[in-house]
Amino acid sequence: MNRIRKLVTPSASYEPLLDNNEANAGDVDDRSIAEDGESRLESRFSLLEYSIFFLLGIAMLWAWNMFLAAAPYFHHRFDSSEWAVKHYQPSILSVSTVTNLASATTLAKLQKNASYSKRITLSLMINIVVFSLLAFSTVLSKGVSVGVYFAFVLVMVFGASLATGVNQNGVFSYVSGFGRGEYTQAIMAGQGVAGVLPCIVQIIAVLAVPEQKDGVRQESSKSAFAYFATSTAVSALALASFFYLERRQSRAVSKVLDEADDETVSDNADRKTIGLWTLFKKLRWMALALFLCFAVTMVFPVFTAEIESVRDPSDRPRLLQQATFIPLAFLLWNTGDLIGRVSVLIPQIPLVRYPKVLFSLAISRLVFIPLYMLCNVRGRGAAVNSDAFYLFFVQLLFGITNGYIASSCMVGAAQWVAVEERHAAGGFMSLMLVAGLTVGSLLSFLVANA
Repeated sequence: MNRIRKLVTPSASYEPLLDNNEANAGDVDDRSIAEDGESRLESRFSLLEYSIFFLLGIAMLWAWNMFLAAAPYFHHRFDSSEWAVKHYQPSILSVSTVTNLASATTLAKLQKNASYSKRITLSLMINIVVFSLLAFSTVLSKGVSVGVYFAFVLVMVFGASLATGVNQNGVFSYVSGFGRGEYTQAIMAGQGVAGVLPCIVQIIAVLAVPEQKDGVRQESSKSAFAYFATSTAVSALALASFFYLERRQSRAVSKVLDEADDETVSDNADRKTIGLWTLFKKLRWMALALFLCFAVTMVFPVFTAEIESVRDPSDRPRLLQQATFIPLAFLLWNTGDLIGRVSVLIPQIPLVRYPKVLFSLAISRLVFIPLYMLCNVRGRGAAVNSDAFYLFFVQLLFGITNGYIASSCMVGAAQWVAVEERHAAGGFMSLMLVAGLTVGSLLSFLVANA
C-alpha cells in the first residue's frame, strides 16, 4: 500500500496551489472540513477505498466497452440489411458520445448543492435496467425486424450513455473530495480493466459455440445473454460496494461534524460554483490534451470492426476468423490502454508536471490513422502483410498512448487548482474527455464511408 501511495502521490514541489499542510495530507491521519463546506477526509491511504474506486472505474466503462465488444453479435443481427451493417457501429458511437456530452455538460454546470453520491447511485441503477433488457432481448426478440431491433439498440445505447455521463461526473467529482491522486488513478485503471474483460468474455463466448460444418459460425444468443448479464452483475456489485463506502464515509463525517464548530459548518454550507472558463484557464493544456487524445482515439473502433486478418479466409484458424478477430483486436488495444493507465505509477516519467508535453503527445497520435490504413481494411489487402503489425504495433501501441495520456491528465488536474475547486475540476475534466469522444465519434462517420 505504501508503495502505491509513494509512486502515485505527486511531490509537494508540484502543488503550487496547495499549502504545506495540504501537501503533506498523506502523512497525517486527521479529519477536516473542506473549504467549500463539504466534508473531506484527509486520511492515510486505504486499500479498501482504492479497491472500491477501482471497481467503480470498471463499472463506469464496462457498458461502453461491452457495446464495442459485442460488434460481431450486432453484425449477425443486422446482416440482412447492408445499410444497418455499415452504419450500426458509427451510430452506436455517435448516440453514445452525444448523449454522454450533453449529460456531462449539464451536470458540470450544476455544481451548487450537488449530491455526487446520488448521481453515482442513479447511474448504476440505470445500467442495471439497461443491460437486463439487453440480456433478455437476445432471447425474446429473435423474430423482431432489423429496423425495430436497430432502434431498440440505439435506445439502450442512449440509456447506457446517459448513465455513463452521470457516473463520470459523479465519480470524478466525488473522488476529488478525498484529495488523493492514487484514488483517481484507481478509477482510471478500473476503466482499463473494463476494456479488457469484456473482450475476453466475448472471445470465450464465441469459441464456446461449435463451428458449423459449412465453416460459417453464427453468434450464439445464449452467449450474448451471458455477457450482457455479466454487465448487469458488474453494475450491481459496484452499487453495493459504493453503498458500503458511503456508510463508511458517513460515519467518519458524522464524527468530524460533531467535533467541528457548528457555526463554521453552517457558514460554508453552500458549495461554491466554479465557472468552466475559469477551470479551463487553469487546466487548458491538460484539458486540450485529454480532448485531443480521445478525439483521435475514436477512429479505432471503426477501423477495428472493419480490419480483417491477412490470412486467406479458407485457411484462417478460429481465433483469426472475423467473429473472434474483432474482439481479439479490441483486447489488444484495451490491454495497451490498461498498460498505459498503470504506467502512471512509474515515478521516472511524471509527465503530469509537463502539461504542454502531454498536449504535444496527444497531437502526435494522429500518425496512427495512416498506420491503420496500411492494414487489411474490409479485405482490400494490406500494405504491411502482417497480423502482428496490426495487433501488436498499431493496436497495442495506440492503446498504450491513450491510457498514459488520459490517466496523466485526469490524475494531474487536481494539482493545478485550489482545494475548493477540486470537485468542479473533476467534473470539468470528465466533460473534456466526453467532448473529445463526441467529436471523434462524429468524425468516425467519415472513416466509415471512406
